Amino acid sequence: MEENRMLLEVCADSIDSALIAQSAGAYRIEYCNALSDGGITPSYAQIETARKLLHIKLYVLIRPRGGDFLYDDMEFEMMRAEIEFCGRIKCDGVVIGILNADGTVDTKRCKELIRIAHSYKMGVTFHRAFDRCSDFFQGLEDIVELGCERILTSGSRNSAVEGTHIIRSLVEQAGQRISIMPGAGIMPENAEALIQNTGVKELHGTFRSRYPSNMTYHNPFLSHPEKEYGIMRTDYFKVREMIDIIEKFNN
Repeated sequence: MEENRMLLEVCADSIDSALIAQSAGAYRIEYCNALSDGGITPSYAQIETARKLLHIKLYVLIRPRGGDFLYDDMEFEMMRAEIEFCGRIKCDGVVIGILNADGTVDTKRCKELIRIAHSYKMGVTFHRAFDRCSDFFQGLEDIVELGCERILTSGSRNSAVEGTHIIRSLVEQAGQRISIMPGAGIMPENAEALIQNTGVKELHGTFRSRYPSNMTYHNPFLSHPEKEYGIMRTDYFKVREMIDIIEKFNN
């Protein structure tokens, strides 16, 4: 843990969302693109712009595509290059996760990515590839040995609320060795109970709302005009609600 207090990480898929989260009091940004696919790595220009504009901690998702977490050699080389770039422009950390076909953590490849990140003094989060592990309790031990700071997890369920009992078990197993950070479906309405029932010290979420587009022309023949003419972005007030909940545990 970076500090002995509750922290909020906001997953942002645009510069606009990242800046809203920062203004609302988020401690850290996980920056990505394509949240509809579970998140992929943003472009170099987006990462560099985020680094220039954010004064809070910036962690970048290193994921070359949607889908599974079994990567070929070309994808792995892309991940290496992206971490090098993040290090050169002084990002605070990266978010990674690679599995073997049998659902175990690919410790060999993850170790190499973490080595590169640590060479630039960046921290490392292991993302929700963890929830696809065949044995997540063994996966936790592998990730601790690799030297990650935290694991982002829903407790191997569709939402962190559904995975509450597993998250609690992971927190107990982890002790002070690594932070367990719940993510997936966390909202102001369920956050307080989740904290109380698991003992976690960090929370993760997008906390988004749909905002109308400024377009004045709408094509009436599109199948889903609400998607074309609406923008999903971080909701300042949802983040503020989360901060207020977290501060109850910090006082």
